[in-house]
Amino acid sequence: MADVLNNSLVHYYQDFILLGFPGFHESRRLLFIPFFLVYLVILFTNSVIIHVVRTESSLHAPMYVLISLLSAVNICSTTTIIPQMLLGFLLHQIQISLVGCLIQMFVIYLNVLMDCNILLIMALDRYIAICKPLRYSNIITRNNLILLTMASLARSVLFTSPVIYLASRVQFCKSNVLHHFACEHMALLSLACGNISKNKLVGLTLRVLSLLFEISFLSISYTFIMRAAFTISGATRQKTLHTCGTHILVILIVFFFRLSSSIVYRASQSASQDTHNLISATYLLIPALINPLIYGLRTTEIRHRIIKLFRSL
Repeated sequence: MADVLNNSLVHYYQDFILLGFPGFHESRRLLFIPFFLVYLVILFTNSVIIHVVRTESSLHAPMYVLISLLSAVNICSTTTIIPQMLLGFLLHQIQISLVGCLIQMFVIYLNVLMDCNILLIMALDRYIAICKPLRYSNIITRNNLILLTMASLARSVLFTSPVIYLASRVQFCKSNVLHHFACEHMALLSLACGNISKNKLVGLTLRVLSLLFEISFLSISYTFIMRAAFTISGATRQKTLHTCGTHILVILIVFFFRLSSSIVYRASQSASQDTHNLISATYLLIPALINPLIYGLRTTEIRHRIIKLFRSL
């Protein structure tokens, strides 16, 4: 009888308050400027890449289409996070419903996985182009590229949905204040009342499986690619190594920030909440900021078209 009475007195929250960076609460408006500028750069640089690839018929090859698709994912992922974060810097607090929180969490993780999946397709594209050049036009067709993109989206949904579903089954009674700028999985679960070991286990298992598959696939692909590249002579080898070097640089940046955020979050529990939030922001925003700059500067065809675009303005 006492347990029933106690349960009836527990308040289960359906709405949450996002505090962003709690340690900077008094000076939160100062944070608006750097994050706003970062957002503008991300929107501008990625939009330029998309525009150039879309309008230049010579850039309609699969590799460039995939680069523009990566830029589109970058814009989508940052738009899911930054506008709400900026609003939080200007206002006292941001309120979000549990449903809205779960939707935001789903979109964030979906975009993170799509980012990695596009890199996998790029690796496959380069592998066939370099290791099986005579079959390239028959394998990497427009329809097959669409199928690979749909498969990537399906994989992202498959790995993200269990985490969101289990989070939706949790009841939250500790507090309705999220000390984060977005609905991050562990930040939300820290407010749960009850056993969340299943949520943690499923989330960690899916993350590890996803990372192992991605790292293995990329490592094997680029091992074969680099081996084949060194059998080519002259300018073709140099161009191949330069192109692959660009892709590998982007891969290293994406996975460095993805792995470092996960390791630091679990290993440095003594770090402040603002430190964890800054690591999350870096992991989510830096790849979207750097990727278009790398492709714009290192991909000769895209760089020439961008220069031509700005000269015509």
